[in-house]
Amino acid sequence: MALPINIDELLSGRVVETERLEFKEGWNPEPVLHTMCAFANDVNNWGGGYIVIGIAEKKKVWEFTPKGLTVSEIGKIQKELLGLSHKIRPDYFPIVEVTKYKGKDIVIIWVPGGTHRPYKAAVSLAKGAEYAYYIRRNDATKRATVTDERSLMKLANDVPFDDRINHKATLDDLQPSLIREYLVEVGSDLAKEAPKMNLEDLCRRMNIAEGPKEYFKPKNIGLMLFCDNPQKFFPVAQIDVVEFEDEVGDVFSEKIFKGPVHRQVRAALDYIKNSVIKEFVRKVPNRAEADRFYNYPYVALEEILVNSVYHRSYEQREPIEVRVYPDRILVLSYPGPMPPLGKDNINKSVVTSHIYRNRRLGDFLKELHLTEGRCTGFPKIRRAMKNNGSPAVVYETDKDRLYFMATIKIHPRAKETAKRISSGGVVEKVVEKVVEKLSSNQQRIVDVIVKNPAISAQALAELIGISHRKTQDNLAKLKDMGVLKRIGPDKGGHWEVLKEG
Repeated sequence: MALPINIDELLSGRVVETERLEFKEGWNPEPVLHTMCAFANDVNNWGGGYIVIGIAEKKKVWEFTPKGLTVSEIGKIQKELLGLSHKIRPDYFPIVEVTKYKGKDIVIIWVPGGTHRPYKAAVSLAKGAEYAYYIRRNDATKRATVTDERSLMKLANDVPFDDRINHKATLDDLQPSLIREYLVEVGSDLAKEAPKMNLEDLCRRMNIAEGPKEYFKPKNIGLMLFCDNPQKFFPVAQIDVVEFEDEVGDVFSEKIFKGPVHRQVRAALDYIKNSVIKEFVRKVPNRAEADRFYNYPYVALEEILVNSVYHRSYEQREPIEVRVYPDRILVLSYPGPMPPLGKDNINKSVVTSHIYRNRRLGDFLKELHLTEGRCTGFPKIRRAMKNNGSPAVVYETDKDRLYFMATIKIHPRAKETAKRISSGGVVEKVVEKVVEKLSSNQQRIVDVIVKNPAISAQALAELIGISHRKTQDNLAKLKDMGVLKRIGPDKGGHWEVLKEG
């Protein structure tokens, strides 16, 4: 049966860190047993890992040559895996898929982080063998040292919140349509099988619910992504975008985004992209090409917001806040970063932290290409700010790591341009203008006017299907943006779509 992941992207290491992938050209049960135990212990809260059998690996260039497995080899693996599961204490049963890769049959063993860790495995397959703890260090399985064992003891019964069973929910709180939509989007082979499966089997396959048949309950991760109203179980798990007109903060507008986590983050990003991000074009004399920059680079804001969603606590009743001021944007979430990140090293050029707060949520966001993991967020943000000519982002937390705040300052020239535009000033022969992305309604208005310049505002509203007042507001904004110009009176006149717009 298929796994809820895109196989090509899994094997390339694009959505799962290479430390979580183990390749075996052939079947060797003893090392597989130890790696299963290590992934189940999930000492870094990575989310477990995947053992791929039937593929030869060249680590230097990450090339994979599928040797493939015969039908008898696959049957042997499936049979012996059951026995291996009983050689882990407590018993641990992975999820197995037989699939084709480049025309060859391979076996993928998905080993999610266990809910009853720490786990021990038999050191050998001999009778009466001793049992020991195993963990992953970088991309290798190691027998745990005394120090490692202490770390594992601290993790006993400490399952990350997103991977815990929610005892207040039932299977009816999960929407099969949302699950299927996700599987189709990520390109999982499970999308073809899902319509024929009952909801319980589908949830077991995706590891978003757990328990015996008589007490089968959704996990928090399932409710975060596949429930119409996850705020029923995680109050204030939302994103608030607040735009302030000045520093005092007396005048502001607020937009609140709720719903499944991946949907709310996308909706918030779309709103920021269309309402907050502006492109500036600086025409330079005697040069055909203009300078272009943004008040805030979208890539940096996207990375900061998605990482806030990834690393926030869903137990605390605090929203993620995006505060938009005239000269900066603050993104605030609770609590602060995980150790070893802290107050004293959070703004250093090299930041490394391989401990994640929401191990399952991160995997789903990676599959949706909303985040990359691997601590690439900080470098990606720095690069986006530098390429745009913007000041570096400033990160802040307190000594107890109670909150995390990122401050993104406006591009200096965007700030100066805004001042000159507001005062009606022009600097020598340099013309600067703001290029704003049109909303969907504004684009439709322009498209209609191109075909019918003499159309009235009332007829325009009826044709597009929005209120007359909203149509008037959009027309006024399009005029301010330099996209439209009114020629003649309201009655008998016509619209002109400007070339610059």
